[in-house]
Amino acid sequence: MKDFALAVMTIDAAALRSALGSDRAGAVVCFEGVVRDHSEGRAVRRLAYQAYAPLAEAEGTRIVAEARTRFEIERIVCVHRVGELSIGDVAVFVGVSAAHRDAAFAACRHVIDEVKRSVPIWKKEHYADGESAWRHPDGTPVR
Repeated sequence: MKDFALAVMTIDAAALRSALGSDRAGAVVCFEGVVRDHSEGRAVRRLAYQAYAPLAEAEGTRIVAEARTRFEIERIVCVHRVGELSIGDVAVFVGVSAAHRDAAFAACRHVIDEVKRSVPIWKKEHYADGESAWRHPDGTPVR
């Protein structure tokens, strides 16, 4: 399993979570970003994610490697979907195991924040009224 990956198929959060197990880990922290039915007061029907895969994978791998050196963790994984997603689908999964909860929480938060900030993945929101809009990786609208 790669530390960072883009996925075109459904993310199996349970399988990813089970791969984090370690006899040295006293904490496992997982974050699942799930497609919700609204954004900034508008009803959302679905999302579409696009990425420049070579750069996204390189940047995601760099972020995870940085977390490995910055935090005392055992295992770590981040998977981000691309393609069409429905309400309730997992769009991104970050999981970290560590000896202690502080490191696991801090590393998990660091990875998701950095992925949203700097990995070239773009989201298109499709609204109930038939309109759609592109969003930057950090969630701000593309104008």
